[in-house]
Amino acid sequence: MEQVRERKASPEWVRVAGMSKRYGSLDALAGVEFSIRRQEILGLIGPNGAGKTTLFECMAGVLPPTAGVLFVDSQPISLTNRSRTLFYLPDAIAPWPSQTVRWALDFTMGFFGGRSDLLSDVIEGLSLTPLLMTPIGRLSKGQRKRVLLAIGLLTPQPVLLADEPFEGLDLRQSREVANILRAHALSGRTLFLSIHQIADAARICDRFILLSGGRVCGEGTLEELSSLARSRGAPASTLEEVFLALT
Repeated sequence: MEQVRERKASPEWVRVAGMSKRYGSLDALAGVEFSIRRQEILGLIGPNGAGKTTLFECMAGVLPPTAGVLFVDSQPISLTNRSRTLFYLPDAIAPWPSQTVRWALDFTMGFFGGRSDLLSDVIEGLSLTPLLMTPIGRLSKGQRKRVLLAIGLLTPQPVLLADEPFEGLDLRQSREVANILRAHALSGRTLFLSIHQIADAARICDRFILLSGGRVCGEGTLEELSSLARSRGAPASTLEEVFLALT
């Protein structure tokens, strides 16, 4: 499969500066800083408990950070205005369980101002046609994940934050999802994906943010991170080797 990270993304567009989240004496996030470029697929890589979901929630304004600023085009964006730029798609949720998949997609189009020009391609790309009249509460984990991704991809915000988009998918479904995510990035969408499985991240992402213990341990392309690992005396060529060397 062609590697998405070979495509060059444009310079810094969204910047997270000094983002922290403290619970008592626990730092869930500690001075997190990185940038997002237009039309890139940026991977947030880290083990369970690294702070990935907390970071997404703080960026999206769902969870107020203890400190930190989010900039878009060098301008600070308030918590209340972030929904104009960012759409956050959480993991493991089952919205509207009694409603059909078709209803959920139609609701997305109406309530969120979804892109009707993408509807057919999203349904086809995620193999949702046989599921359209099925209540969401009756879907399997993988089916529900594909419906949630469809909702996220149809929203109009230029940046989509998706928490674990490959969770619950088999190999074939993961490849289909990777293909449609790539297509959306190439058509202008910017994707920031939290990914637990390093193989999935290596296949789809242009650049990576390595997060461990609430701190950023590295940011860049695989080549840039490999160079950073070598500079610290830890030769690494694969994303797995890089992650182990830098975190």
